[in-house]
Amino acid sequence: MSLLYEGALQDLVEEFGRLPGIGPKSAQRMAFYILQSDAADVEALATALREVKRRVHFCTICGNVAEDEKCVICKDERRDRTIICVVEEPKDVVAVERTREFRGLYHVLGGSIDPMAGIGPDDLRIKDLLPRLQSGEVTEVVIATDPNLEGEATATYLVRLLSSVGLTVTRLASGLPVGGDLEYADEVTLGRAFEGRRIAV
Repeated sequence: MSLLYEGALQDLVEEFGRLPGIGPKSAQRMAFYILQSDAADVEALATALREVKRRVHFCTICGNVAEDEKCVICKDERRDRTIICVVEEPKDVVAVERTREFRGLYHVLGGSIDPMAGIGPDDLRIKDLLPRLQSGEVTEVVIATDPNLEGEATATYLVRLLSSVGLTVTRLASGLPVGGDLEYADEVTLGRAFEGRRIAV
């Protein structure tokens, strides 16, 4: 990003520009919004940023966001503990929960296999999934990775890895747009994909 302003304003534009999906014009608009906002509103935003870094981390069991050692889903005794849905990111947990079709537990990988970006299976939380399957309580793993190239590569790897574990491995049904992200799928489409999930091969 070229130098447009000086000092603190330029620093703010550059920091906003580092956020994913924020281009130079959006970064500039956000910086001027902050500049024109009330001091109390800006302080509230700064406090929220500090608090999220201080209090929020990842669940020690599933990798979802949490403020305690376990996330709210892992702590919920009403969840079906015989089924685990594997997703890429915590935002995908939110997308699946919106459907109200799934009442099991989750496992968040923390990304997807992407050789072009240097991300392999060992860089994800795949090795943390296997111990969760050893007790025999889990009977089904639903693979709900994004319907894009990286998501498909991750799903294929997981299907091969889990084929010898002795439980049912399923994939979401078709209907999700290829190349998309779970978080952008509407509740009805994603819900039907869960209802129609199929045995992974």
